[in-house]
This record gives sequence, C-alpha cells and structure tokens, in this order.
Amino acid sequence: MKVFVAGAGGAIGRPLIPRLVEAGHRVTGTTRSAERGEEIRALSADAVVVDVFDAQALRTVMAEAAPDVVVHELTSLPERFEPRKKDLYEATNRVRSEGTRNLVEGARAAGARRLVCQSIAFSYAPRTGGLHDEGDPLFVEAPSAFGEATSVVADMERAVLDADGMEGLVLRYGWFYGPGTYYANDGAMAADVRRRRFPVGEGSGVFSFIHVDDAAAATVASVERGAPGVYNVVDDDPAPMREWLPAYARAIGARPPRRVPLWLARLIAGGFVATMSTTLGGASNAKAKRELDWAPRWSSWREGFRDAPR
Repeated sequence: MKVFVAGAGGAIGRPLIPRLVEAGHRVTGTTRSAERGEEIRALSADAVVVDVFDAQALRTVMAEAAPDVVVHELTSLPERFEPRKKDLYEATNRVRSEGTRNLVEGARAAGARRLVCQSIAFSYAPRTGGLHDEGDPLFVEAPSAFGEATSVVADMERAVLDADGMEGLVLRYGWFYGPGTYYANDGAMAADVRRRRFPVGEGSGVFSFIHVDDAAAATVASVERGAPGVYNVVDDDPAPMREWLPAYARAIGARPPRRVPLWLARLIAGGFVATMSTTLGGASNAKAKRELDWAPRWSSWREGFRDAPR
C-alpha cells in the first residue's frame, strides 16, 4: 500500500519507516527539516518537507502521494520535560488540534481509506483498582495544563474516529523508552534521574511503558489490519513508580532516587509529577494484542530498561 507518515523524523517515525518499507509498502514521510528529509530517503522512503500548519501545501503533497493510509505521528514536545512550565503543552496542543484538522482534511481530499493516529495511554481519569481499557474516560478535568492537554487529545481522537469516509484508528501509546525518547541514555529523563531530580514518595502511581520499536511494530499492524477504534499500545507489565524508577536508575548507571514524603516530592519535582506518581493508572493491551495480532517484543520494561536499545 501507499502509506503517508506525518512526523516521519520523530521518535516513532524513525523506527516505523524501515518496518513499513520492509513490509512492502511504499512510504512517503513528512518532516520540517531538509536534513531529516535526507535521513528519511536513506531509509528507502520518499520525503517531503512541509509545515502541517500550511493547509494548502500539506494538501498538495498528500494529493501527490495519493496514500491508501495516513499515519499521524506529529507532536511538538520540548526536548526537556518541565512540568512546572505553564506553556509545556502549548506547541503540541496546536499540532494536535489545528495540525490534526489539516491532516484529516488532506487525507480525505487525497482519497485515503484509513487514518492511524498517535495518542497517549496515560491520560485516563484516575480510578481505584484494575487496568484501564479503551472505554474508560480521559482525565479532561485534570488540574492545570495537563487537563487542557487531555481535552485537546480527546478532541484529536474524536476528529480521527469520526472522519468521514475513512477508517479511523487511534493508538494510545504508553510512556516511550528507547532511542530518541526522554528515557534514552542521552534523554532528559536520564539526565534528571542522574541528578536525582526525581524522588520517590509514595510511588503508587502505575505506569505503562512501551519501547519505541514495539510501538512502531504495533503501528505497522494498525496500517494493515484491525477494526476502526482505539487501542492501548503498552507492554504487559504496568508497574508503580516505586518499582520502575529505581530499576531505571540502575539501568542507566545512576544512584537510586531519593525516598521522600509526598509533601517534599511536591516541592522537589512539582505538583504534577507528585500527583502522577500517586494517582496514575496502568493500561491494558489486551485489545491490541487480540485485534491487531500484535505483541511487544519487550513484554516488560524490566528487561527492556536493561537490555533493549536505548
């Protein structure tokens, strides 16, 4: 098939392109950088340099590519995650709203039959017990900037699922680790953990991780099969922060995180991080495994942190 990947130079785009090519698809990838365009071409894909906010230019390159499937992997998160900053999600919110709207309109005009869109599996509203499945509500009423960002995510998902004339699939990825992510050896999370800037308080919040290679494999599966709808793309081992953060520190050769009471964790890491560390719930991948015929190579972050490429 002809596959158009928007955001081909990102953390998922880089491992996704060669997997699509290997599966026999003809791939066109977008980027905002000529240098990244050369990297995409080196992976045996066509590359176009285009700004998603230039609706007419985007529609033109999509019409020329004439894709069967459009994959939306666009975000615009800062290189360093600083939850105290009020404008943390501002750029990516615009991508997920205005950018998604332009991409959906371009896909429809180009005659695409299927639209696959990235989302996040850590935006569910808190609840007591069990793992979140795809029918659980998102935390649109969360305080501060995260609530606004989650509302934008909900609108983005709805735009994809309701797109006229196309099969819409939403992939709610877990917390990425691997090359090009915050959790990479040279990533911002690694730098902060080495500085012991992420203490562990109660640490009861449950996180669901996914290696970028496994996320890319799930995305290929969603291009080729699966009914329209939402899928959690996470590993098999959701775990509380008090378990995974010390293991991550060991994997990158850092000292163990400080153990502090919740009130002090709020002062050190900020209210948002402290809240996530106590209220976040894990997600179930049962639907993705069943309906996409997919399973993560790194079934647990325990082995992935230690042995997977990072």
